[in-house]
Amino acid sequence: MWTRNDAFGWLRGVARVVLLAGALGSLAACVTQAIPGSRVNLDAKARVALLPLANATEVPQAQDRVGAIVGSLLLQKGLEDLVVYPQKLPDNPLEGAPVVTPEQALDWARKQDARYAITGTVTEWRYKTGVDNEPAAGVMLQLHELPSGRVIWSASGGRTGWGYQGLAAVGQAQIADLLSGMTVTAPPAKPQAKE
Repeated sequence: MWTRNDAFGWLRGVARVVLLAGALGSLAACVTQAIPGSRVNLDAKARVALLPLANATEVPQAQDRVGAIVGSLLLQKGLEDLVVYPQKLPDNPLEGAPVVTPEQALDWARKQDARYAITGTVTEWRYKTGVDNEPAAGVMLQLHELPSGRVIWSASGGRTGWGYQGLAAVGQAQIADLLSGMTVTAPPAKPQAKE
């Protein structure tokens, strides 16, 4: 037969489990996986082409939003020569932008005399369904060295935020974490000639 102390002990144990589950659930709302697989150092004066990103989500134009954030963050890192693939918008706003193959985009970058090209895929860009509508962003980015045709850097990750956070803010934080594996350095200044 249960005593009063046994009942309170059982309730305290249940309360601990519920509190622990709540704490783990709130931590899970901010899970980040954004560790670049490698690090790369770019010369600030190197021409880099930002190519159209692929959209693997059901959100229209998510790739354009992510591309705009990537371009802005690269310029903030100190990149001086960023060229962006010109997207032609259709006359009818209900139609999507014309599809560009990766080969066509890389060809365009070579014609721009770019040394590097950035490609990628948006894997998630939405508010989750449910009570809190947490924002969720997932992105994969790659840096191609155009002369050799090799992918020299790659990073991918996903992040969810709290229900009160904006999707753009969560996505920008995720992309900034991804780009932390890319360093932009200015070439050393040439010594000035003495008069």
